[in-house]
Amino acid sequence: MKRRRRTEILINGSQKTLDDMAHCIKDNYQVKVIQEPESGLVMMKVRETSQQSLFYPGEVLVTECKVQIEGRIGIGIVTEDQTELAYNLAVIDAAYEAKLPETMAWKLLLENEEKVIQEQRAAANRSILKTKVNFETMDV
Repeated sequence: MKRRRRTEILINGSQKTLDDMAHCIKDNYQVKVIQEPESGLVMMKVRETSQQSLFYPGEVLVTECKVQIEGRIGIGIVTEDQTELAYNLAVIDAAYEAKLPETMAWKLLLENEEKVIQEQRAAANRSILKTKVNFETMDV
C-alpha cells in the first residue's frame, strides 16, 4: 500500500485504529524523535481548471513531526494544530519504512477502514443528492 493512500485512510478513519497501531509500535520499539511536533505554514497549491495553470490561494497551518525507528525515518504532516496525530502518523510511517513485522497485519485492517470511509462518504452523498433539484422537469 502506498504512503499517500495509507495516510489518507489513517487521517480520515477511526482515531482508535490509528492510536492502537501507533501504541503497538511504541510499546515494542524504541522511537527516537528527530523533530518534535511543531506548527508551520505551507503554501496551498491549486490547479486552475480552464487553463491548467497553478496558483497559490494562501497558506495552510500544518503540524509536522519526524521520528526514527531502527534507523528509518517516518514523517507525519497534518493540517491544523494536531500534535498527537502528527506524531502517531510519523511512528506508523517509520514502522512501514523499517518494514517491521507488525505492518504486515495492518494491510487488511487499513483496507477495512477504507471501506468504512467509502461507505460513510457514499451515505453523505446520497443524503445530499436527495435534495438535488432536476431543472429539466420544471419546464412548464
